[in-house]
Amino acid sequence: MHLATHLVTALALIFPAAGASQEPIFDLVIRGGRVIDPETRADRIGNVGVRGSTVVTVTDAPIAGTRVIDARGRVVAPGFIDILSGGFTPEGSRYKVTDGVTSILAMHGGPVNVAAWYDSLGRRGMHVNYGTTVGHGALRVAVGVTDREKAATDDQLSEMVRLARRAILEGAVGIGFGVQYTPGASEEEILSLFRLAADLGVPAHLHTRFLGPLAPENSVKGVQEVIADAAATGVSAQVVHLNSISVVQRGVETALELIAGARARGIDVMADAYPWEAGSTGLESAVFDPGWQERMSISYSDIELVRNGERLTEATFKQYREDGKPDGVVIHFVTKGANVAALTHPLVMVASDGGIQDGRGHPRGAGTFAKILREYVREGRHLSLMEAIRKMTLMPAERLVKAAPVMRRKGRLSPGADADIVVFDPARVRERATYLNPAQYSEGFDYVVVNGVVVVDGGNLTDGATPGRPIRGAPQ
Repeated sequence: MHLATHLVTALALIFPAAGASQEPIFDLVIRGGRVIDPETRADRIGNVGVRGSTVVTVTDAPIAGTRVIDARGRVVAPGFIDILSGGFTPEGSRYKVTDGVTSILAMHGGPVNVAAWYDSLGRRGMHVNYGTTVGHGALRVAVGVTDREKAATDDQLSEMVRLARRAILEGAVGIGFGVQYTPGASEEEILSLFRLAADLGVPAHLHTRFLGPLAPENSVKGVQEVIADAAATGVSAQVVHLNSISVVQRGVETALELIAGARARGIDVMADAYPWEAGSTGLESAVFDPGWQERMSISYSDIELVRNGERLTEATFKQYREDGKPDGVVIHFVTKGANVAALTHPLVMVASDGGIQDGRGHPRGAGTFAKILREYVREGRHLSLMEAIRKMTLMPAERLVKAAPVMRRKGRLSPGADADIVVFDPARVRERATYLNPAQYSEGFDYVVVNGVVVVDGGNLTDGATPGRPIRGAPQ
């Protein structure tokens, strides 16, 4: 009898009875949070199980893990994707990940030697995933077009196209333009690079040729150039930081009417925006060429030095602009109405257009995504929580998926997705970054997971955690 009992026990261990559960052990379990997946529109209390760098399950059933995070009372969402970012240093990426961001992309511009760029960041280590375009401005310099008022010659343009092709084959996820910064760039330059991007299946992202509401060379004309070139080539085009290009609400609304109408007729064009009423650029740039006061409807006192917060006067403006030293400035010129019009439109996603370097920068480099959740969701109620998360995750992922197939696994919280996850308190989340003190971590992001690694743990950065991986293009 004793032997028979042992035999039955052994068989039961090998062949469990029907209905008996063999609970899997995950590497990480996020338990009891409000799980939001913008792809399926799911919004429910549940548990997330992660194995390695992949989400394995999202379930109502109890699950166990080596590490368990109690997410009760918090939102569990895909990690945010900053599709127009700075912060491509260990310092900069710290401020991104503490703002809920798990992937950053340099879509405004980028290097010519893309292979070296990816290699450098990989050796340095990043808290977040990272990718880049090849930049039109950098291409001009590489072929010897150093005067921003001049167009490339035919030979220079041919070489630019060759270098851009090589960069895309090395993994650039698109071509980035800052056309206003190179006012001499010909329409043929832009069209030729659009054509290349279309041929290789990567997008074109543009700071448009003109800025502000002042006719005839205004933001609407710049958007029209983007739409025309996209229509002619079939490229996927994006107008970057639409709010600070258009400046005022009426300009944004006109630009959005153009974008929506073009898209309804089969032209692939969209936009992004950030939630700050100030932009940032270099004082030496073409933005401040003669006529800037009229273009932006501002004066000297609306310009603030990044390095110390000094507001400029006519005398200091001339002094700093003429001394030849690059000076970053914050420009207080965007209206709240322009921001609301842009950020609430269904074709506009969220992007920061900023990063923190040496403790300085625009606060958008550290607090953009927290500001959206505080100002546009919780307090202003301009966006639902689901829509805000969609604009910060799924929309940018889908925008880049053709160029970078890895994006199929990002911006989602479902089985098979990359384990890039943010856990935040919707009642407490807020930006702390300010114009005078931009290098401050956001609050309320209690846990941030990048590729299955907990990088923000209980609101604090995890020492030595740099699990970021490259986001490379895969040309068609």
